[in-house]
Amino acid sequence: MRDPSALTRPQWSPSVRASLSACCSPHQRMYAEGSTPDSEPDECQKKTSCFSNIKIFLISECALMLAQGTVGAYLVSVLTTLERRFNLQSADVGVIASSFEIGNLALILFVSYFGARAHRPRLIGCGGIVMALGALLSALPEFLTHQYEYQPGESRPMEQEQDVCYNTSRTGLSDPGNICGNRSNTNMMYLLLIGAQMLLGIGATPLQPLGVSYIDDHVRREDSSLYIGILFSTLVFGPACGFILGSLCTKVYVDAVFIDTTTLDITPDDPRWIGAWWGGFIICGLFLFLSSFFMFGFPQSLNEPDEGPGGESEQAMLPAELVQEYEGVRDSDEPQISTALTCCQHLQVIPKVTKHLLSNPVFTCVILAACMEIAVVAGFAAFLGKYLEQQFNLSTSSANQLLGMTAIPCACLGIFLGGLLVKKLDLSALGAIRLAMLVNIISTACYVSFLFLGCDTGPVAGVTVAYGNESLGSWEQAEAACVSGCNCYKSSLSPVCGSNGVTYLSACLAGCTKTNLTGCKCISHADGPGTAMPGKCPSPGCQQAFLTFLAVVCMCSMIGAVAQTPSVIILIRTVSPELKSYALGVLFLLLRLLGFIPPPLIFGIGIDSTCLLWSTFCGSKGACMLYDNISYRYLYVSIAIVLKSSAFILYAITWQCLRHNYSRYIKNSEDYLTPSQLFASNVTLDNLGKDIAQNPSNRSKFIYNLEEQAWSENVESAI
Repeated sequence: MRDPSALTRPQWSPSVRASLSACCSPHQRMYAEGSTPDSEPDECQKKTSCFSNIKIFLISECALMLAQGTVGAYLVSVLTTLERRFNLQSADVGVIASSFEIGNLALILFVSYFGARAHRPRLIGCGGIVMALGALLSALPEFLTHQYEYQPGESRPMEQEQDVCYNTSRTGLSDPGNICGNRSNTNMMYLLLIGAQMLLGIGATPLQPLGVSYIDDHVRREDSSLYIGILFSTLVFGPACGFILGSLCTKVYVDAVFIDTTTLDITPDDPRWIGAWWGGFIICGLFLFLSSFFMFGFPQSLNEPDEGPGGESEQAMLPAELVQEYEGVRDSDEPQISTALTCCQHLQVIPKVTKHLLSNPVFTCVILAACMEIAVVAGFAAFLGKYLEQQFNLSTSSANQLLGMTAIPCACLGIFLGGLLVKKLDLSALGAIRLAMLVNIISTACYVSFLFLGCDTGPVAGVTVAYGNESLGSWEQAEAACVSGCNCYKSSLSPVCGSNGVTYLSACLAGCTKTNLTGCKCISHADGPGTAMPGKCPSPGCQQAFLTFLAVVCMCSMIGAVAQTPSVIILIRTVSPELKSYALGVLFLLLRLLGFIPPPLIFGIGIDSTCLLWSTFCGSKGACMLYDNISYRYLYVSIAIVLKSSAFILYAITWQCLRHNYSRYIKNSEDYLTPSQLFASNVTLDNLGKDIAQNPSNRSKFIYNLEEQAWSENVESAI
């Protein structure tokens, strides 16, 4: 007779039974086989699921960080293309570039504060999807506006490839009022680009603070620096991909999906060429979507007992005597909290916690030093491509390729080496700050060498040298006899190099009458009118200076990036585990507030002050067409040196604090105090707002150590 119990016992397939035998204990197999047919062996699934492995989370987080870095650098690589495509001013594209940071600033503290008690992987995944939407929206303006026409801001005949001397009046070729009126039609596209970049910034908010804290919570203390180093290396490798992607996309014509490109009479080397700036945003958006979906498979907390003490081994900033004092009052007859904190109460607690963190001199100095280091990256690197174009006469695509293939990978390697050194040398916080000081000195010396590596502006007709017997600046009124009656364009110029070694601002201003740049009346030659070649005239010794500069940039990028991981490690070791996510949020907030937004403006204003010649558009000043290279180099590099020196001073202050009172700021692992010893309640930054009515004996207290005065207060009084 058949066993009745077999009717309710699940009939597992042979493959499932083999899996049960391989991963489950006999008790678990008995439980699984005795469960209902619709149930699953959850314990086995948890052990065999790849989403229960912190290494898989690291890979997923690295993929998102790579996508974030790629889309950010890609925007920088196509800024000049956007400027020409939509007739935008330099200030306009600057606002677009800053919109990412503005969106990120709006939410980073709140995400770091509330995200610590939320499902961090899912929150990171949601952020990735928002970033993907922002990337796709960034490409939308190309499909909502008219197709690109050659030189939309000028009335040049389309049959002319060069602005040559043309003795017929050109004012009637197009209506200037319509040309300038077209500028207002781009306002909607401009606002759409700003909104899309703000979405990218909002979506990127949870990626770094929550990702770093999640990893640090689930790895051994000695492995934390290596994991974080790998993570930040991926973030820096993203810009390399972004610049390379930008170089590839700008070689494709902007309207390639709408027209037959074989009929075009221009090439990517033509100044009228506009590349497919929108293509990279679509690629990045799809990459972000795919990377985000994996995050929804990870649990809120990984349980790996075999890994030993993980990120919870960070040392709290509370002395043992404060804990003992608090333990004495824990069982007092004070009123108990049985309700969750409201959102407004959370918002009132945030300034209190922020004040507590910033009152720690080690925490504050390390953050400010990191801001100075990032300011150099944000300002110097943002204009490095333009610097290469001006100093060494490179094209935009060549500059992007060089940055993507040399300096950025070196910085990626430096960040990884920083994490590896902290792990292999087993550096304490004092050793880590010494490492940061050492690499700061070496990288500052590299920046000093940049003062002597560059090229002069060279002779430019009508600007730095006279037009024959004419005075400087005569080109503006076209008073030189050789260009009288040529009706040369002044709003957008394409320099040419004369056979006499002098640079002319355009073929027309060189007096060239033919599109092959011959018959140039302003270029003196023994046999008659001279010839010209597109581009500026090369400076003697410039090629050798460029190769040296490129080698020093690579070394400087690698050495300077070594300090990033030690700085983050020091930061998370000087706060309690409950404040770790929020502390990282404060770090990334200040990095954007002080390190990413002001420096590009400061560098940009300084660079503009070295301009010799400005373009005009509809009667207003446009972009700079010619710089004083020597002043440009000295000012550009000097700002970076000042920022690096400021970072060294802050590192030195941190070193003095740790050297004189190390135990106050960093505690050894054997003196580690668990959160239950520090807090008499389960209401911490990780679980604020959770219902604690089921355990009314728990107290809702925060304990602080401010100015060596140990004190504690109820959440009600803090609010």
